[in-house]
Amino acid sequence: MVVVHAYRFALDPTPGQTRDLERHAGAARFAYNWALARVKANIGQRAAERTYGLDGDQLTPGVGWNLPALRRAWNQAKGEVAPWWGECSKEAFNTGLDGVARGLKNFGDSKSGKRAGGKVGFPRFKSRRRATPSVRFTTGVIRVEPDRHHVTLPRVGRIKTHESTRKLARRLEAGTARILSATVRREAGRWYCAFTVKIHRTQATPTRPAQRVGVDVGITTLAVLSTGECVPNPRHLNKALRGLRRASRTLSRRQGPDRRTGARPSKRWETARRKVTRLHTRVANQRRDELHKLTTTLAGIYGTIVVEDLNVAGMLRNRKLARHLADACFGEIRRQLDYKTRWNGGLVEVADRWFPSSKTCSACQTVKPKLSLATRVFTCDACGVVLDRDLNAAINLKQYVARSGRETVNGRGADQKTEPGSAGGCEASTPHHFGGQDGDRSLVTAGCER
Repeated sequence: MVVVHAYRFALDPTPGQTRDLERHAGAARFAYNWALARVKANIGQRAAERTYGLDGDQLTPGVGWNLPALRRAWNQAKGEVAPWWGECSKEAFNTGLDGVARGLKNFGDSKSGKRAGGKVGFPRFKSRRRATPSVRFTTGVIRVEPDRHHVTLPRVGRIKTHESTRKLARRLEAGTARILSATVRREAGRWYCAFTVKIHRTQATPTRPAQRVGVDVGITTLAVLSTGECVPNPRHLNKALRGLRRASRTLSRRQGPDRRTGARPSKRWETARRKVTRLHTRVANQRRDELHKLTTTLAGIYGTIVVEDLNVAGMLRNRKLARHLADACFGEIRRQLDYKTRWNGGLVEVADRWFPSSKTCSACQTVKPKLSLATRVFTCDACGVVLDRDLNAAINLKQYVARSGRETVNGRGADQKTEPGSAGGCEASTPHHFGGQDGDRSLVTAGCER
C-alpha cells in the first residue's frame, strides 16, 4: 500500500539559521501579499472601467488566478519589486504564490457551489506580526542526514534537530519512503520541519479482525466501547485553565499593539504573549497525543469500528458545552480512525446521524420518546433493563448494521438516500455561473469586483 505520510521534527537552528528561516518566511509572505494586491488591483480596474460603459475586449485584460500565471507575473516583476530576491530560495516565493492561488480557487469554488462546507471568503493580506512564519520546499537538497540528528534544506543548509529522525531515516535507508516536500514552520517560538513522504506500507491485520466494536464518544467519558471498556476524558484544557487565566490576565495588563495609533507592543507584552502561546501549544500537544494513542489502539485491535455521524459544528453552537466539546475533538477522532483502519486492514462503519443510539434499548430495541442529557442511566420501560447510558449507546452502535440490514459503502453514510418528505420549506439556491460574455466573474467582496 502506498500512502502519503508526514513526519514532523522540532529543530534547533543556530542564530544565523534562524535569520535565514525568518528571511525565507518573510519572502513567502511578501510574494503572497504582492500577488494578492495585483489581483485586487486588476479587479478594481475592471470594475471602474465598467462604470464608464466599457465591456468585453475594451476592458483591461484579466490576470490569471492559477499558480503558473502568478509565477510568470512574479518572474517578470521580481527584479523591480524585490531586488533582493536572490538572497532567498525560489521556493520561498513559490510558497506565497501557491497560497494565493489556493485561496482564490477555494473562494471561487465556494461561490459556485463546487466546494462543500462553510462559505470561504476572499483571501486577505498577511500581517508580519500576526501571520505564522512558514515556507515550503519542494525542490533542491532536501535530506535527512544519516546521523539522524540533522536535516538539510535548500539555501539554509544543515540544521540540527531537537529529536531523533530515526523513524523517517530507517524508511529512507530501506528504500520504502521518498521525500516529496519539506515545510518549515514556527510555532510557539520553536521551528518545526514537516516532511511530506510517500511511503510503501505493509498491509497490516488487526488483532481481532472478525470482531466489531461500537464506540460512543462523549464529554464525561471520552469513549465508551461496546465491550464495556471506558476511556476517561483527560480534559487537558480544564487542567490548564488556571494557568491560562493567570497568564492572560498578565498579558492584558501589558502595553500591547494599537492599530489606531500604530503603537508597538512593549517587550514585556511580547514575553507575556509567548507564555500564553506556550500554554496553548502544550494543551494542543497533550490532546493530540491522547487521541493518537486511542485511535491507534482501536484500529490495531478491532476489524470493524462503528461510530456515529455527529453534527459537531451544530453541537458547538451550545455555549454551555462548546469548550468541552472542542476539547474532546470528536471530529479528529473520526478522522484518525478513518485512515488508521485503512492502514491496518480494518473498516469504519458510520451510523446514520438520526439513529437514536442513546434512546434505544440495546436488549429489546424499544425507543424512548425523550431522554435528557442529565439522565446518565438508561432504564427501559418495556423490558426493565438498567444500563449506563453511554454503554447502551455503544452496544446499539455495534448492532447498527445488523439491525438496519445494510452496510455503508463509503464509510460516511452518503450512499443512503434521503427519506421522502412533504413539499415546502427551505430550498437550496441554485448555483449560478459566474457569467459575462468575456468570461469575467462577478465577485463582490471587500469592495472588489472581478
